[in-house]
Amino acid sequence: MQAYRYVDKELHVEDVPVRTLAEEYGTPLYVYSRSHMREQYRLLSDVMADVDPLICYSVKANSNAAVINTFREEGAGVDVVSGGELYRALKAGVDPSMVVFAGVGKSVSEIQYALEQGILFFTVESEPEAVRISAVASRLGVSARIAFRVNPDVDPRTHKYTTTGKKENKFGLDLDRAEVACAAVDELGNVDLVGLHMHIGSQILNAEPFGTALNKLRTLCRTLADTHRAFEYIDIGGGIGIQYEASQEPMMPSAFAATVIPMLKELGLKVVMEPGRFLVGNAGCLVCRVEYVKDNPLRKFIVADAGMNDLIRPSLYEAYHDVLAVRETEGKAVADLVGPICESGDFIAKERELPNALQGDLLAVMSAGAYGFSMSSNYNSRPRAAEVIVEGDKTSLVRERETWDDLLSKEVAPQMNT
Repeated sequence: MQAYRYVDKELHVEDVPVRTLAEEYGTPLYVYSRSHMREQYRLLSDVMADVDPLICYSVKANSNAAVINTFREEGAGVDVVSGGELYRALKAGVDPSMVVFAGVGKSVSEIQYALEQGILFFTVESEPEAVRISAVASRLGVSARIAFRVNPDVDPRTHKYTTTGKKENKFGLDLDRAEVACAAVDELGNVDLVGLHMHIGSQILNAEPFGTALNKLRTLCRTLADTHRAFEYIDIGGGIGIQYEASQEPMMPSAFAATVIPMLKELGLKVVMEPGRFLVGNAGCLVCRVEYVKDNPLRKFIVADAGMNDLIRPSLYEAYHDVLAVRETEGKAVADLVGPICESGDFIAKERELPNALQGDLLAVMSAGAYGFSMSSNYNSRPRAAEVIVEGDKTSLVRERETWDDLLSKEVAPQMNT
């Protein structure tokens, strides 16, 4: 569906004017279309139906409980990368038996918490991690289910910071090392090897790298299925890209499915997948208000009340986000859209043709549903934005705007020993 559209020159999210939300809840403001999330989930579920995957929403993309709950209602599990994400998911009502726990640096306390909740399995990134999980499970008197993450050394053709499946990346084990690690699992106590996992990167726009990576895992999967009685899962990760700008061709879910399903059916294993951005990216926008318009001999700057602390992707990844006027403007202007943060890297768009906005106008930064609020911070002591979810003509505030008092709420005056 098209979650955002103009009606009488006013930008709407589903059936609600974005201006109405900004006036009620203030700016900066994250806005999400719940119907878009549901439609994306159902689309992916439908095209992958031949292998009936457990779709585990990747919580790191957007960790708001209302978002997690939307996918839980659709039948999803979750992919988490920290104890905090697991806690969020469980509080949102997710069944722990539908949780996979990834991440390269799991602490003892996180492992214990996950084992006590009864998660589906851990994605294990290294041999020392497997040893640690074994030790914690032995102490608790339970069996831990693990799936080694294999780094297939495949170039996903995406940004260098979102590539995770090449040899130089910190994630997983190469194929030869993974084979040895899997063979050594039987020497660990209280651990069952239940699967293999791969995740080659994020915002991938071509299905071919997924097929290449999966093909590299097939032989090891067959071997482990023959030698380990508990082995039953192949987790193919996430990474399906979305359209951020008009010049991009998004990966069609049907193309992804056509590439991976034949190999998955041949393997005959239970399938897990971990989409995040695909489900929520284009469901969200960040609404901001223009504070000033400023010119110098070289540049025009549109200074908004949202900055890199609210949306860091442009500064961190040089990521492109389309910028729309909440009320259509007359004409365009080549300008930088920047924020109030005291950093030269504080920008949302650079030297771009933008709406010819004036002081007080509202702008919507699009495709901000994934890695927007979840990567936001209090840098420059700025309270984090509010979040609103929309379904049809219904709206709900799902995170209150932080206040200055919130900034100090966890600080404690020093009590120095004398």
